[in-house]
Amino acid sequence: MTQAAQPTPARLSAAELIDLVLDEGSWTSWDTAPDRTGVSEEYAAVLAAAQEKSGADESVLTGEGLMHGRRVAVVMGEFAFLAGSIGRAAADRLVTSIERATREGLPLLAGPVSGGTRMQEGTPAFVQMVRITEAVAAHKEAGLPYLVYLRHPTTGGVMASWGSLGHVTVAEPGALLGFLGPRVYSTLYGREFPEGVQTSENLYARGIIDAVLAPDQIADILGRALTILLAPREGVATVPPVSPDHFYDGSPEVDTWDAVQRSRREDRPGIRRLLRYAATDVVPLNGTGSGEADPGLLIGLARFGQAPCVLLGQDRRGQTRERPMGPEALREARRGMRLASDLGLPLVTVIDTQGAALSPDAENGGLAGEIARCLSDLVTLDAPTLCLMLGEGNGGGALAFLPADRVVAAQHAWLSPLPPEGASAIVHRDTAHAPDMARAQQVRAIDLHARGIVDLVVAERPDAAEEPEAFCQRVGTVLEHELTTLLAHGPGSPADRARRYV
Repeated sequence: MTQAAQPTPARLSAAELIDLVLDEGSWTSWDTAPDRTGVSEEYAAVLAAAQEKSGADESVLTGEGLMHGRRVAVVMGEFAFLAGSIGRAAADRLVTSIERATREGLPLLAGPVSGGTRMQEGTPAFVQMVRITEAVAAHKEAGLPYLVYLRHPTTGGVMASWGSLGHVTVAEPGALLGFLGPRVYSTLYGREFPEGVQTSENLYARGIIDAVLAPDQIADILGRALTILLAPREGVATVPPVSPDHFYDGSPEVDTWDAVQRSRREDRPGIRRLLRYAATDVVPLNGTGSGEADPGLLIGLARFGQAPCVLLGQDRRGQTRERPMGPEALREARRGMRLASDLGLPLVTVIDTQGAALSPDAENGGLAGEIARCLSDLVTLDAPTLCLMLGEGNGGGALAFLPADRVVAAQHAWLSPLPPEGASAIVHRDTAHAPDMARAQQVRAIDLHARGIVDLVVAERPDAAEEPEAFCQRVGTVLEHELTTLLAHGPGSPADRARRYV
């Protein structure tokens, strides 16, 4: 289902957007005059006219400045110069500036706006996208943030290279974004391209970009993202030990079935309330980046105290009987795992699910394979990992988020191969034995703690639903301590992560 096209946004020039996003007076250009050697007289005239029209000497401006006081490198498209098209000189400028940002250890902010390859230069210009992509990949491989703001319009090779590689990607409202230019489509096929497909709003709805934001909002959101992405990884002081009264002390013991019922209360706090009450900063992300999103998963960047992380939270509010967590959520989670690996950030997974979808669509979507790949990625991830069992933990959809260096659980959280009613149906051919099955299967967090699968159990007094703010703050304090400790120690080995299940 596509969304209706938004009004075409007023287009800011590269210089205007730079002035809007960066701190006043902080811009320094890195550009030198483009090399026009070998350019034909006819093409030289076209370039001269483009420069006079746009006030820019090429289709991209590059340089550095301060964004909320933080030094950043910028590569910004200029549509008024030959529709922002990329020729050899523009590619040279982009590659040179991206490589400089990498050498100098700077986060890179890209603002593409382009019709794609410069047709006057043809294939020699087209293949420059390979060089640009390699430079961006090397920047990311160095563990440096790459943030993208897609502007109206961004199409062709630009969208298919440096426009689609951001760690965080946001877009201008109503922007035309896509690989295929609509005019090319209508000319080739004799019909108009369907409305609403190539819009920033549709890309957001389909999990391809993270947000749709007006230009005057991007400095705030990208600044907050950088606060998390650039938070220190080394030399972070661990917070003082958590008070023992944060943890379950064995009394009073709640029956297993009672704990299961408490975890299912509609008013039990989930991932959203945890973040509201306990996180210092949160920057939501969206989707896989590849055309899928699932409301049952919350993916984002966060800080607990000063400790940064990538967060993957199963969202009890986004999961319904009609729309349980599907394989898309697991593919979205794997995007978060890659992000943690790319940037050397700790990864926090939060288990709170009635179970993954059991349906033909889930089977067609490769649910079992996605569970396996999540398990594999988590066990082998080259970043510190922390799992929080927050509520229900049904089946493979919960297990896919479990492997971690440290596992923290709420007192009434639990984990089972199937919901107890399902286990009862298999063994007893009814659901009446669900309480007995839950007890027999040792599903409670406190049972898992006794077996060494869970490291810490956070107390509920008497129930998280009865004290949501206090409970969430207790959990946040524990997460902050665990994250700072993980940052100091680094990731465990795959063997260490698997050993707790022996």
